[in-house]
Amino acid sequence: MNKQELLTNGRCKKKADRETVWPVVIMNFTGVYAHEVFARNNQFIWLDCRHLSGTRGYCDKEGIRKLKRVIAGYPAEGIHFIDSGNYHYLTKLWTDKLRVPFSLIVFDHHPDMQPPLFKGMLSCGSWVKDMLDWNMLCKKVVIVGASDKLIRTVPEEYGQRVSFYSEATLAHEKGWHNFSSAYIEGPVYLSIDKDVLNPASAVTDWDQGSFSLQELEELLAIVLRKERVVGIDICGECSATLTLFEERREATVDSRANKELLKLIQSFSVFYKLWILLIILSHKPYFIIMMKTICS
Repeated sequence: MNKQELLTNGRCKKKADRETVWPVVIMNFTGVYAHEVFARNNQFIWLDCRHLSGTRGYCDKEGIRKLKRVIAGYPAEGIHFIDSGNYHYLTKLWTDKLRVPFSLIVFDHHPDMQPPLFKGMLSCGSWVKDMLDWNMLCKKVVIVGASDKLIRTVPEEYGQRVSFYSEATLAHEKGWHNFSSAYIEGPVYLSIDKDVLNPASAVTDWDQGSFSLQELEELLAIVLRKERVVGIDICGECSATLTLFEERREATVDSRANKELLKLIQSFSVFYKLWILLIILSHKPYFIIMMKTICS
């Protein structure tokens, strides 16, 4: 069975609670989204985080408190663009909002399970470990696309709760079959770092993997078809620009990737009415803001 057949066969049925249109939230730390065409949509919610110091790569307790205030009025159920991979730890803050047991699927070239260099600091390199250590509702983590070399550095004590589909494994048909036939019981939160892609498909601040954008989309389609996805975030923008020419080129490449990923995700989400009901019931101020935006 080839990859395309895996996408269209097997236990790949849509879940009813994903028949919605999720809200799209842009968390703007570096200003990079101002250069990306995909983000020019007046229905997106922009959260300006440029004034927040002490949040790049590492985030101390004060920074965490500030970020929690920024996202306080918004649900975990949505599509969150969280800027460069330096802010990937925001996945932990978004998933802390979930009130039911869930599993986390991460597409990332790095496992992000290093021991923290500084005690009490949340970091982009250790946030998955922190989730497993502190979020008792996170039952399982599946990491897709990490390098075998980095996977070998993950402490063995997490073996029962973490599964890996490495970059090398998914280069073979058997790896695709194993991935497509796996099933997770219960809600799933999905986190995507574009550094899992090759440099032709995305430009990031970190060393990158070898997936093409099409391969990533095929893998995501498998997850979106068969799992009950309750929220998504996407990072991996390139904030370290050297020249105006490179800035424009990088923004064009990343904007295209974001646009395609968003299009794919929204093709599985037709759920506008349900989302509006959710907002009315639990986030009334947010609902009023959104209705003003939509009607403007």
